[in-house]
Amino acid sequence: MRTFSGIQPTGRKHLGNYLGAIRQYVAAQERGDAIFCIVDLHALTAPYDPEDLPIAVLDTTAVLLASGLDPTRCILFRQSDVKEHTELCWMLTTVTAYGELNRMTQFKEKSAQQKDFVSAGLFAYPVLQAADILAYRTDEVPVGEDQQQHIELARDVAQRFNSRFGETFVLPEHRIPEVAARVMDLQVPTKKMSTTGGTEQGTVLILDEPDEIRRKFRTAVTDSGREIVRGPDKPGISNLIEVLAAVEGVAPDEVERRYADANGYASFKQDVGEAVVELLMPVQKRYAELRPDEAELARTLAEGAEKARQIASETVGAARERMGFRPLA
Repeated sequence: MRTFSGIQPTGRKHLGNYLGAIRQYVAAQERGDAIFCIVDLHALTAPYDPEDLPIAVLDTTAVLLASGLDPTRCILFRQSDVKEHTELCWMLTTVTAYGELNRMTQFKEKSAQQKDFVSAGLFAYPVLQAADILAYRTDEVPVGEDQQQHIELARDVAQRFNSRFGETFVLPEHRIPEVAARVMDLQVPTKKMSTTGGTEQGTVLILDEPDEIRRKFRTAVTDSGREIVRGPDKPGISNLIEVLAAVEGVAPDEVERRYADANGYASFKQDVGEAVVELLMPVQKRYAELRPDEAELARTLAEGAEKARQIASETVGAARERMGFRPLA
């Protein structure tokens, strides 16, 4: 079993990133080969400051390590350090249909936000993501719910390549957490939590101070009524139930049973906030220890890139051969 996933260095990492992706990364180390990539090439598809990008890469590296990724048990690297990703991306564009990319929900959403200039890179983003995954003959991709469509495209592209040029790529499967696969904004619970498209008050950052986390949950938007139960007409309380269930590792039904006799939402919101504070406290402490040593963080990424390159070069070399890029003499 080989696991691969990537995470953007843009934006400060939030609770949704942690519950939906990062905790899955840590668990994947126990199941077999685990490869994780900080996808700085993908970050170029949104407005950014070149001076800030290296800092954001180191910030993200420290968050991942503080959360439990162990470079002796997984491969962690920076995407742009392994050139095979971009080479394979171009080859895969030739077996990806324009219509497939045009149907990508995330492209529609992000292009609507970038009204002044929508880059071709944003349009081709899913092809580079497919290259990231397929270069490592990945079996499983831990992702949030919003990435499922992209994994399905990667499978379709791999299958089309294999059919046309011969068996080369593994068809990956997505792995989505059963609980809190899509953590919602605490102030606008019909929208996904995000550092770019969400509200500041409704986005709980991994590195928020404990009192700030408590305040954000205390002021979280809830719904009419007083019952702590999930329902389509209760997006706010449903989100909080999912968050607490994910933090505690229990089923949402268990949370509902525990709070069946609760008198309103205030104490429940306080309990959720306290549980999140306890969850993130060790991560914050470890981050503070790791982040100052930038040389060590850079060394970890460089060593990971070397290991990743050995795997990806073999796959991309096979793809080149089968597409006809062979020695001429």
